[in-house]
Amino acid sequence: MTSVYRFLSLKVWGNIPSSWQRSISKRYAKIYNRSFTKWVIRPYCKFNNLSDEYLNQFVSSTGSNEYASFQDFFTRVYKIRPSINAPSIWPCEGLLCDYGMVKDMHPINVKGDHKNIESIFGELGSSIPKDYFFSNVFLHNNNYHRIHSPTIGRIKSIEHIPGDLVILRPWIYKHDPSLPAMRNERVNIVVTDNDNRDWFLSIVGGPAVGTIDIPENIAINKSVDIGDELGKFLLGSTLCMAAPIATNAVLNDTVYVGQTY
Repeated sequence: MTSVYRFLSLKVWGNIPSSWQRSISKRYAKIYNRSFTKWVIRPYCKFNNLSDEYLNQFVSSTGSNEYASFQDFFTRVYKIRPSINAPSIWPCEGLLCDYGMVKDMHPINVKGDHKNIESIFGELGSSIPKDYFFSNVFLHNNNYHRIHSPTIGRIKSIEHIPGDLVILRPWIYKHDPSLPAMRNERVNIVVTDNDNRDWFLSIVGGPAVGTIDIPENIAINKSVDIGDELGKFLLGSTLCMAAPIATNAVLNDTVYVGQTY
């Protein structure tokens, strides 16, 4: 079944022009803005074993305790920002599906071209030191969908890279879980910390992701505090990061915003 999904994602859907993929995805995403979809939220949370303790951390972005639609649920916000007691944190919530030192990450075949993991990060990817640590966090539809700064610093770069919107689920690409991040549309942000080290983040879109939204206050040379919001996206997505230090998390862990990196 995995091979079937891979074929459908890369060979069928992946060969549709990117502009068509985005158009179809935006139309599909609009369904989740309809008010009737709010009735799906409760059974969806029960099916995914989301506890009341977990759900009670959040409210609608409007401030309401009730969600107006399924999309409103996806873009929920914390009632109180998670407590941060570390110099660096995980910037999002999701499954750590790929991790390793940059120099040890093998090239991946992307449409016949073998690309290194640094290519995910666009123009500045070639400047990533080989002793940095690469991570890929897959955000399932039931995860919190906002991205936060992993450190205190300033915004060095923001780059939008157009691309495909192939399926992101890492179990479809067993040996190359980060392959979609090399193909898909993404927004890359580099944060330079107070020790003059760069943190590379790539916010990667997938099918049915109508848009990747960056807050108006996030701009080049702007200062950011640890935990400040850098962006959000709709439905399932992925965040890739190249960091100057190693993490204590291990592959297939679920990581959370504010958790010590």
